[in-house]
Amino acid sequence: MKQGFVKVASATPWIRVADPVYNARAICTQAKEAAEHGAKIIVFPELCITGYTCNDLFLQNLLLKKAKEALLTIAEETSRLEALLFVGLPVEKDGRLYNVAAAVYRGSILGMIPKKNIPTYAEFYEGRYFTPGEERITNFRLGEYEVPFGTNLLFCCEELPELVLGCEICEDLWVADPPSTSHALAGATVIANLSASNETVSKDAYRELLVKSTSARLLCGYIYTSAGEGESTQDLVFGGHNLIAENGTLLAQSSRFATGILYTDMDVLKISSERRRMGTFGKQPTVSYCKIPFSMELTETRLERKFAAHPFVPEDPALRNRRCEDILSIQAYGLKKRYEHIGGKTAVLGISGGLDSTLALLVTVRTFDLLGLARKGIIAVTMPCFGTTDRTYENACLLAKTLGTTLREVDIREAVTGHFADIGQDMECHDITYENGQARERTQVLMDIANKENALVIGTGDMSELALGWATYNGDHMSMYGVNAGVPKTLVRHLVQYYADTCGQEELSKVLKDVLDTPVSPELLPPVEGNIAQKTEDLVGPYELHDFFLYYMLRCGYAPDKVYRIAEETFAGKYDAKTIKKWLKNFYRRFFSQQFKRSCLPDGPKVGSVALSPRGDLRMPSDACARIWLDRLEEI
Repeated sequence: MKQGFVKVASATPWIRVADPVYNARAICTQAKEAAEHGAKIIVFPELCITGYTCNDLFLQNLLLKKAKEALLTIAEETSRLEALLFVGLPVEKDGRLYNVAAAVYRGSILGMIPKKNIPTYAEFYEGRYFTPGEERITNFRLGEYEVPFGTNLLFCCEELPELVLGCEICEDLWVADPPSTSHALAGATVIANLSASNETVSKDAYRELLVKSTSARLLCGYIYTSAGEGESTQDLVFGGHNLIAENGTLLAQSSRFATGILYTDMDVLKISSERRRMGTFGKQPTVSYCKIPFSMELTETRLERKFAAHPFVPEDPALRNRRCEDILSIQAYGLKKRYEHIGGKTAVLGISGGLDSTLALLVTVRTFDLLGLARKGIIAVTMPCFGTTDRTYENACLLAKTLGTTLREVDIREAVTGHFADIGQDMECHDITYENGQARERTQVLMDIANKENALVIGTGDMSELALGWATYNGDHMSMYGVNAGVPKTLVRHLVQYYADTCGQEELSKVLKDVLDTPVSPELLPPVEGNIAQKTEDLVGPYELHDFFLYYMLRCGYAPDKVYRIAEETFAGKYDAKTIKKWLKNFYRRFFSQQFKRSCLPDGPKVGSVALSPRGDLRMPSDACARIWLDRLEEI
């Protein structure tokens, strides 16, 4: 449970209807198996101690008595397990019968949660037996224990305060105002649902939708465990369809028509971080809650959940293509609005033959097509200087011509050489002044052409470069509208690839694919034997690592050691631990030191859940200190 990772299990045992003795043994066997696997929270189905399909047998005193004895047996048999169990059984209290979930931990019954919404429609006839549970907390006498009884119980881990569990039962999820809403607002980060949902055609899809949408709406983890084999098939079939979701993402689901245990890891720190970020999450409920503490040792969870190596890029090709189309549209319509506002008909942008400027040009072309403006109004400027190679120069020129834009060439070597003479810069000294002087000259050329042509300068820099500050201040850092500002480097490549695959123009597709094969470089140092001498990723680190770091730091609120841990597992076999730590330290150092560049960014559209605009998602002081983040890395 260190770093907020909690292994949870959804367990459906093979039961016998109306045989609590047998069922208790089956539950204990699965509980021990799940605990050995590392599960700290184990959720069993609704009424699993007796079986959901007992019908009028629920009215038999003997069955109710044996169900209570079975619960005590389960508590005793699992007393050495470091796991909180939720098991279902019928309980008679004050002359009424309740459908109850019992929370069992280390030999004790911590609480009993009665089902609040009792279905009496279609195939369900629970109202014949069960009374709806109440929010008010009372006590239930069970052997020598006084057990808290009521729907408004929360179970709070003392060692991991972010782990707070609430519980609801089957139909409670399907109603308009489920108890889980109040539970989450009262602080529950994980909801357990003990269910007996029978199978009908397409019901599994609706069930999945409910679980995912509830976890998204409540910003919580949701463990849904359903009854399976062993239940009576007199009129219904139960498939044991178990689902575990977190913040709208389905982490795991079982195959139907099978019994067994479903495992995954929940991240309760991420849930808490998301709630802090969402200022509209909600107020505390007006009803009162009883919070029951339990103590659980903090251990390192062996992770089963996988983290996407490229979190900004969907793995599924069809989804990736839809995402690319959406992003290109967001970029183009953002720029379209700006042109409609100013009444402009001309655009200026620098093209280098690299990925970023290629994407910016493609977006600008799409924008002009939407506006019904001639593509000749797009002035694509190539500005060769000391580091330009024949390959990138030729690709830039061919790209501009193939797209039907206006190509201009402004060789800036002489201007930069004169400028260096003015400031006393040695031409043989290839330092930061040598590099940035070229970048600022290019920006000056673009800005002046824009003034001359009554045009906007379209920015080409991407979000990954902004995160690292890999941009020349008031050079490529500046524009009049930055269409790539919300697009990370790993996604830029796929956007260009998507355009190449769908443009329907062989010549354009060919040049785009050659751009994709070109190493990422600012081309500010002289070539070596005609090849690019300066490769960005050799200097700042692999962009796939930096995009990974950026996503999990900003989107998920992960601390440096947690980012390091999941990066080490995700990139095992590709990058060793030393390399990951080296570039992670570089990421944090640059992210904090370069905020001043992000504080004065030009306008540009947000396209995803992570963005760096100082007017939108990232309001960060330019002089914030990175010390505690870097110190945490040193502790690894």
